[in-house]
Amino acid sequence: MFDLDQFIADCRAACAADKSQREVRDVMRRAVSEPAAVLKALGEPQRAGMHTLHRARDLTILNLVWAPMMTVLPHNHHMWAVIGIYTGREDNIFWRRIPGGRVEAAGAKALCTKDAEPLGRDIIHSVTNPIPRLTAAIHVYGGDFFDPAHRSEWDPETLTEGPFDPERARRRFDEANNRMAEQGPTAHLAATIRGRGGN
Repeated sequence: MFDLDQFIADCRAACAADKSQREVRDVMRRAVSEPAAVLKALGEPQRAGMHTLHRARDLTILNLVWAPMMTVLPHNHHMWAVIGIYTGREDNIFWRRIPGGRVEAAGAKALCTKDAEPLGRDIIHSVTNPIPRLTAAIHVYGGDFFDPAHRSEWDPETLTEGPFDPERARRRFDEANNRMAEQGPTAHLAATIRGRGGN
């Protein structure tokens, strides 16, 4: 059984005990090992969105729902993170800095339901939901995710660095929902029914 209040308390205790993400990853791994329980507690995703479950100076917990085929451009966090998938899939591309303020791809990892993946403080990554239905994940950050200080994102075409804008990040979810609405609910429902067998 997944209890949101207990999950938040466990993450806070883990963060206090270990300033790295190691113990938080253990908390996350236990939570997403029962994805149906997480779905029941948080609700079946209906729309893409960035939902804040907990926000403090030293810890942010988000419920992120990615629209079908949605991509978030390369960005950094300047804090550690742990990603736990409870339905669907995330494809992460990892990037490294090169001269001229640009980045180049350095690796990739696909995260599926029940995966709990840590990200280091200096990681630069982009995220894609490569499947034709919503993907949902709990993201835990070792700091205030919405504080844009010292954070960057990279242009999707030129891969040049610019300041991170949290409001622009939120707007991308609205744009993804608009695209999904244009396709109609039938396509999403059919994809969800097909994909549920894998969870």
